[in-house]
Amino acid sequence: MKVLIQQARIISPESSLHDTITDLLIEDGKIIETGQIKSKADKVISGDNLHVSAGWLDMRVHLKDPGHELMENLESMSQAAMKGGFTEIVGLPNTHPTVQTKESLSYFRNFSQSGLVRIYNIAAVTKNCEGKDFTEMIDLFHSGAAAFSDGVKPIWNADILLKSLQYLYPLGALLINKPEEPTLSIFGQMHEGLASTLMGTKGIPSAAEEIMIMRDLKLLEYSGIQSDKPVLHFATISTAQSVRLIREAKKKGLPVSCDIAAHQLAFIDDDLKNFDTHLKVNPPFRSKEDIAALKKGLADGTIDAVVSDHNPLDEEVKNLEFDLAEFGITGLQTAFATLNTYGGQDITATIGKITAQPRKLLRLSNPVIEKGSVANLTVFDPAAEFVLTAENIVSLSKNSPFIDKPLKGKVLAVYNQGRLSES
Repeated sequence: MKVLIQQARIISPESSLHDTITDLLIEDGKIIETGQIKSKADKVISGDNLHVSAGWLDMRVHLKDPGHELMENLESMSQAAMKGGFTEIVGLPNTHPTVQTKESLSYFRNFSQSGLVRIYNIAAVTKNCEGKDFTEMIDLFHSGAAAFSDGVKPIWNADILLKSLQYLYPLGALLINKPEEPTLSIFGQMHEGLASTLMGTKGIPSAAEEIMIMRDLKLLEYSGIQSDKPVLHFATISTAQSVRLIREAKKKGLPVSCDIAAHQLAFIDDDLKNFDTHLKVNPPFRSKEDIAALKKGLADGTIDAVVSDHNPLDEEVKNLEFDLAEFGITGLQTAFATLNTYGGQDITATIGKITAQPRKLLRLSNPVIEKGSVANLTVFDPAAEFVLTAENIVSLSKNSPFIDKPLKGKVLAVYNQGRLSES
């Protein structure tokens, strides 16, 4: 099938077509022609403000399949990814069973071979992500693991984190840790501050995140590892001090990187005053000062990537009293629009945080938009406004704080692995 994208602005800094307006003709998974195209096509995509970039990659998705398919299965997750503009996603290892064997990796690989959305997997560092015994990380790496982490659980054992850095560095693999000191955050429900005090709710202090970052940076420095690519990555940082710590570490030459969840830019702890469980996330929504620091970190490159932290949860675990409800929101459909609405960056920088930057961290090549290149593309209008409704959420779970809220930046189509999906 021939697909013609007409008069689109190209956002691809590595391409000679970057920031130009052109047509793209795609056939059999490749861009076969650019420029003013008069050829007939089976499908034409047109509009007043079309933009095209490399297909977006989300490097933090909570997979519910296998184990909790009623909350999200691989098919509905793929639909949510396409609706949100993502052609590639990276799943956490915290499935049931845990992603810690060759067979578990092949389960996702086999599924994604037949669809538009490609699934990469982060494999567990420790068995069942318990922080006690190592998995067979070298075998998992050679079987296709994209990175290593205990996912939603921090690597609390300092010796295991240090040895993991030493094991993975020669492989060129990335170690990802969730920066949370678990004994400080235990029983916490939201950010520790004035709002949590007034609400009578146990808080999660900023120090719980920052102490873990301090520890890990010290261990990274102690390891003596020198690399021109990050070897340690902090997932979903949320505080101003975390940004400062990582900025200083980068200035010292430590091979470290980090990301934030897009929704961290949109809400603060005061927004939880009505005990809306849709706003219960981990890390929690912090303060206005923290959001300002996150935006500065995005602008100066301290924050390398932006993720959705997509965590679909059904009514049985979300529609409860606040202190009983689970943490998490669905984010695949709204991650780009949230970043575009609240991030304060130009469109090229915004797209870089969900294309080239996360792929660089994961040692993946970023698709380049040129004649003859493989077509892995997202088509979008960054100026289009929309209001998300529960009916428009294609995930099996509807736990989004953005329902009935205006957002800017609409996905129109995605193309990957020879397949087209229009929103």
